[in-house]
Order: sequence, then C-alpha cells, then structure tokens
Amino acid sequence: MKIAVTCENHQVFQHFGHTPEFAIFEIEEGKIIDEKIISSGEEGHGALAQVLANEAVDTLICGGIGGGAINALAQANIQVIGGAEGDVREVIEALINGTLEVRSDFHCNHHHDHEEGHTCGHGSCGH
Repeated sequence: MKIAVTCENHQVFQHFGHTPEFAIFEIEEGKIIDEKIISSGEEGHGALAQVLANEAVDTLICGGIGGGAINALAQANIQVIGGAEGDVREVIEALINGTLEVRSDFHCNHHHDHEEGHTCGHGSCGH
C-alpha cells in the first residue's frame, strides 16, 4: 500500500490544492518499507490527483480538501483521509497503529478564485 501525505517541512499541509509536496510512504505488513518526498509541481488542484495516481498511491492523508479534489481522487481510486495534523511520519505511524485522530471539519466548501481571507475547516488552509 502507498500512502501520500500533503507536506511542508515534514508537517501535514492543511490545504491539498496548495501543498508544496507530498510525503509518500510504502507500507507492507504494518511497517514502513520505503518513504520519499515528491514535489507537487506547478500542477494545480485538478492535476494533483494524477500526480498521486502516477505514484500508484492508494490513500491520501491531508488537512483540508474540497469536494472537487475528493471527486478527482475518487476517480483515480485514491481514498481520502482528511483532517490530519502534525508530523507526517507520526501521522503515518498512528494510521498503521489504528490511533490516527482527525478533525471532522476538513472540507473546504468554497472556490479558490477569490483566495483572500478564507478558511478551510479548522483554521487557515495555507493562505
């Protein structure tokens, strides 16, 4: 299984569509067997699902995410776990151990054409 985490400075980045990078973890038999950081590039919201699909990611862990991105990820057969916070490795280890705690208010319910001053779920989503 491959799991991607939105990431900046090894912390869960709080807005999927603007994440600067992804931490990618490969998990087998409850253990991390490989990990790497990849750039999100200059792709934008829609193409990020393809970036993850190209990496054969099964699951995305993020802070906040909008409905359009969730739909694009679903079309790529990528499960979404939103509302995560903290160090990306600790988040992965908590997921493996079954102790991952996430916020329920992680959906972004707005368009990003007018970015000034919006918030996504719990606090700012990176702007």
